[in-house]
Amino acid sequence: MSLPKTLAEDVARNLVMVANLLDEDPEQAYAYSRIALRLASRVAAVREAAGFASYATGKYSEALAEFRAARRMTGSVELWPVMADCERGMGRPERALAMAGEPEVQKLDKAGQVEMRLVAAGARKDMGQAEAAVVTLQSPELASNSVQPWTARLRYAYADALLEVGREAEAREWFAKALEADQGGMTNASDRLAEMDGVEFTDVLSEIEEVEDAKDTEDTVTEEAEEAEETEEVEKAQKVETVEESKAEGTDTGADGGERK
Repeated sequence: MSLPKTLAEDVARNLVMVANLLDEDPEQAYAYSRIALRLASRVAAVREAAGFASYATGKYSEALAEFRAARRMTGSVELWPVMADCERGMGRPERALAMAGEPEVQKLDKAGQVEMRLVAAGARKDMGQAEAAVVTLQSPELASNSVQPWTARLRYAYADALLEVGREAEAREWFAKALEADQGGMTNASDRLAEMDGVEFTDVLSEIEEVEDAKDTEDTVTEEAEEAEETEEVEKAQKVETVEESKAEGTDTGADGGERK
């Protein structure tokens, strides 16, 4: 609402493209975010979108700067966990861990607090503190039987942390619990379970495609060989014809009726 109508529509279109492409083509989403940023850098939603686009492409320094700008404009703390994760991405897990202990965390809603716990556990693992990562993830949210939007990711992270410290039986149990809660396919818990059980999946479609590709290659080689053979036969015939024509042109009839070379 702070922009002229035409400009607002242009910015909105770019933000829609950022949202649509963020998962499937983050680089393209990033390009659209830069356009929106040039058009309306003083709009908090633009700075936030630019932050997420930078984050998705691994440009953590840029992302952190955009998130800080959005936070200054709105006064909201909801970006605190992703800001901490940017610190991790920049190789500063100790700063991410320090942010997990700041008063801002208490102002987050339940989803934000769970996200902050995940970031803190990741920072512990970055610092080689695998056992501490396990303890960090132990919480009432983890123990709860109710399924929330964050449940699958929390259980998955806990299973992964358990596996890292060698508690395989417990890890398998929690991967199974993560899979049970993962209705949207947010994790690859099923693959991790299969890996732990020694199950190997065969991609039948890929094998069929490989066979078809091999057959196409074979057919192409055969066609090329046949074409080369036909070309060779044609060239031979042309050579014979040329020789015969040369012989005919080099022979005439003399005055006495005999042939003369």
